[in-house]
Amino acid sequence: MLNATFEPLHVVSVRRAVVLLLKEKAEVIEATEAQIRSESLALDMPLVIRLVYYVRVPHRLLIPLTRRTILARDHYTCQYCGAQPVKGRLTLDHVVPRSRGGENAWENVVTACIPCNQRKGDRVLQEAGMTLLERPAVPRYAAVVLLGKMQGHEVWRKYAY
Repeated sequence: MLNATFEPLHVVSVRRAVVLLLKEKAEVIEATEAQIRSESLALDMPLVIRLVYYVRVPHRLLIPLTRRTILARDHYTCQYCGAQPVKGRLTLDHVVPRSRGGENAWENVVTACIPCNQRKGDRVLQEAGMTLLERPAVPRYAAVVLLGKMQGHEVWRKYAY
């Protein structure tokens, strides 16, 4: 479900999406070819809906710092070389190693493939001669975390990231 400004808000069930559509509180943005039918109505099965009114979202959503949420934030991509191995071959790396005062925080932890993590070792980026593809930050939307937790439809990705 997207806000009126196309920002992802939440992952809702098809049932909830249909209720919002019938109450005219939302509109269909993406749908499948399958239909939901009643005696007097036929609706395309919604994949992405958008609220017709704006919902204010608190600026600070407390998203837990976990392996799953970091991998989802970084799109399961090594932040050093851009490789996208299977999830089991990805590790987490502290940009400033913990042994050098680095914290366990969103701004200091990135996804790394095993070879890049071993190459960087217990050094800072300059010492290792490496750079980051993207600067690590707190995820902007909770939907990024939700998509990382569940198998979503491929269409969702263009709205979540």
